[in-house]
Formats: sequence, C-alpha cells, structure tokens
Amino acid sequence: MTDERLIAIVDDDASLRRSLGNLLGSTGFNVETFASAEAFLAAGKVAAMDALVLDVRMPGMSGVDLLVELGRRASRLPVVVLTAHGDDDVRKQCFRAGALAFLTKPFQAKDLLDAIARVTSGE
Repeated sequence: MTDERLIAIVDDDASLRRSLGNLLGSTGFNVETFASAEAFLAAGKVAAMDALVLDVRMPGMSGVDLLVELGRRASRLPVVVLTAHGDDDVRKQCFRAGALAFLTKPFQAKDLLDAIARVTSGE
C-alpha cells in the first residue's frame, strides 16, 4: 500500500536531501526536495504539501524565517524541524513559529517517520 502524502524537504545539504528523499520515498511517501526556503516558496506548492521537513540553518532565509513566513501566510502546513544546532533557544523559536516536531541531527530514521506520522495525523 502506498502513501499518497506529499512531503517537502527543505535543506541546503544535497546529500541529506537525497538521503531523506530516499528514506521517505522507500516508505511510500511522495517527496519533493528544495535546496532553500526561497526555492520552496518560489515553487508555489505550499498548499499542495502534506508536511514539510525543514533544516534550521541555511544560507539566505533560515528555517525559522520560513516558519514565520508560513505563519504570516496562515499556512497550516505541518512542519518537522531537523537541525544539528538544536539548542533550547532554537527549539523554542521553532515551536513558537509553528513547528510541530523538532529533531536533532543525527537522528534515527524511525524518529523522523514517527514525527511525520504524528504531525500529519492531526493529533
């Protein structure tokens, strides 16, 4: 059985985007990847996505900036944040800006899959 949910991955690290895309694709998700927050917004697909997996630190618009922009647009897109810089202040900023889950790198594949399942189920 395939999962028709469409997951966006926004991360400036090409190898991580590829790995995440492979992981999520292998579990049945449809995946689109973006190298930057700006590219994600420019694609005009925010409303089509069922969830967003988002890095915090990226050149240009940061993950927190993207969360704020999505909030400004009244988007209800569920967001899972992944970061190697997961101090408590960053975590609080992300949740205040609308993230529903927060994972620090390195993370376990199961934790990411569980977080996506949780944020897309509306629980």
